[in-house]
Amino acid sequence: MTVSPAELLQLDDDALLEAVSRETFRFFWEGAEPASLMARDRTTIDTDPPDDLVAVGGTGFGVMALVVAVERGWVTRADALFRLEHMLGVLEQAERHHGAYPHFLHGRTGKTIAFGPKDDGGDLVETALLMMGLLAARQYFLEEAAIAARITALFDAVEWDFYRRGENVLYWHWSPNHGWAMNHSIRGWNETLIVYVLAAGGRRHSIDATVYEQGFCESADYRNGKQYGGVTLPLGPEGGGPLFFAHYSFCGLD
Repeated sequence: MTVSPAELLQLDDDALLEAVSRETFRFFWEGAEPASLMARDRTTIDTDPPDDLVAVGGTGFGVMALVVAVERGWVTRADALFRLEHMLGVLEQAERHHGAYPHFLHGRTGKTIAFGPKDDGGDLVETALLMMGLLAARQYFLEEAAIAARITALFDAVEWDFYRRGENVLYWHWSPNHGWAMNHSIRGWNETLIVYVLAAGGRRHSIDATVYEQGFCESADYRNGKQYGGVTLPLGPEGGGPLFFAHYSFCGLD
């Protein structure tokens, strides 16, 4: 069921939120890349992109949308589990770089699609967003032991500690062709908080608290303390930054 712009204007707040949520889910459900059933980076209402590019981080949000859809009765549990199992099969065979996925994958082959000239390897932030979604699904579908085991195996394979590069900070990218050439350390305050939380919680390749404290927290943009619109901002850059700085990580963090 779709809602026209004119109809949206007539809805109360609760109904509007429901409609926006459902339309968002449709992007992931109906607009998925057809071979992998994973999330496209972008699409439009009336055209389907001619490529097979899928977004790894976007797929994590798509998995969380799947949970919402089951809970609200938009799709059946069986259909959602079929979709999830199909995606897991793709992810298990897809190219990884020390356990981390690239920013973009080829939906049919599972091969890396370069995001930039030297960004053709693991992307730890996109991987964390994917894992956040998968772990949420693991928690929601508690009775599905086989699915839980597959998700756990993917999570355990991420070598968070490798992406330290021997330092007390995590790095965003590593490439099999260019090594650490991107040289982009992950520091806060922003949407990358989830990377450090998941890295600290890893069973096989975890980091200790010092990496979080010296890496994420010791940044010029971490502490704020100023006011914006009468609200004191404890964290983040001048003005607080965009909403997704907080939104992304707290889709999954309780």
